[in-house]
Amino acid sequence: MICSLCVRFLFLLIHRIVLNYAGKYDIMFNMKIIITSADAGKSIFTYARQDLGFSSAILKRVKFRDNGILVNGVRVTVRYILREGDVLQFADEDKEDEVSPYITPADLPLPILYEDEWITAVNKPAGMPSHPSLGHRDDTVANALAFHYSDRVYVFRPVNRLDRDTSGIMLTAGTKLSAYRMFLAMRSNVIRKTYLAVTEGIPPEENGIIIAYMRRVPGSIMEREICTEQDDGAMRSETHYKVLWHDSGRSVLLVRPVTGRTHQIRLHMKSIGCPLIGDTLYGRESGLIFRHALHAWRTAFPHPGDNRAMTLCAPLPADFLSLLDELGVSASALEEKELSE
Repeated sequence: MICSLCVRFLFLLIHRIVLNYAGKYDIMFNMKIIITSADAGKSIFTYARQDLGFSSAILKRVKFRDNGILVNGVRVTVRYILREGDVLQFADEDKEDEVSPYITPADLPLPILYEDEWITAVNKPAGMPSHPSLGHRDDTVANALAFHYSDRVYVFRPVNRLDRDTSGIMLTAGTKLSAYRMFLAMRSNVIRKTYLAVTEGIPPEENGIIIAYMRRVPGSIMEREICTEQDDGAMRSETHYKVLWHDSGRSVLLVRPVTGRTHQIRLHMKSIGCPLIGDTLYGRESGLIFRHALHAWRTAFPHPGDNRAMTLCAPLPADFLSLLDELGVSASALEEKELSE
């Protein structure tokens, strides 16, 4: 019993340290802006906070850096009043001592769907954890990206995380400002995530909404349960779904989580009597697929740099395509139906 508690404590400690490093040391890249007449007359403080969306923490961090804020190549304070034609620069470089020692570069196959200085989107394969934890020190998305960006100092900033056996789109932010803007977008529900799920059972409604409180099962590291609002650790969760296909007691669903709780989709599907095929935690093993049948298919979001609308798609992996084929479902037909929604 004591040994079990020690292992659990060590797991949670490593997990927390990694996530602290992933968030605490987020910093932004060099940023150059030419001031137009529309912004002339504003202080840098006002412009940065109201127009650029800097948090107070970002701005404080930048202004105390050497050459953190420059106008026309000269260091200035946040009280400086901007003029038309000014070249405003912010710089806050990542430092070697700010990189998590728990994330070592590893040459792992990880498809990159999109990347620029603001955001990276990967198609995470099933079986790959998002970040290091007990038993998974060097086989994660974080390790793979550290290797991919080994030509520079790299800080891992996950915008979202996927369960180890969930495949599909995972976003990471390249800068502190990007991470902050993506956090605001996530909190405001303007990041639209769409999953494809295959379930045992047929949902009670063709278009359904599941709203429930959930929490970690007391004494468990991983498992979650539906609970009441008054229970310790209770968090509200909401999932929308649409039935795309069903036959012989199985269904293919389009699932859109409004909140982002751990195991939310898996637990919500179980709660309506439709656990994911292959989900050994909330359902049962399956001979059709050797992990839970859940894929983060599409993600739509405003680009953190210029606010343009972005929509990314992660192609279905081979095991998911094989499952659909076994069920007699056309993946291309599902995609056409999803795009029509």
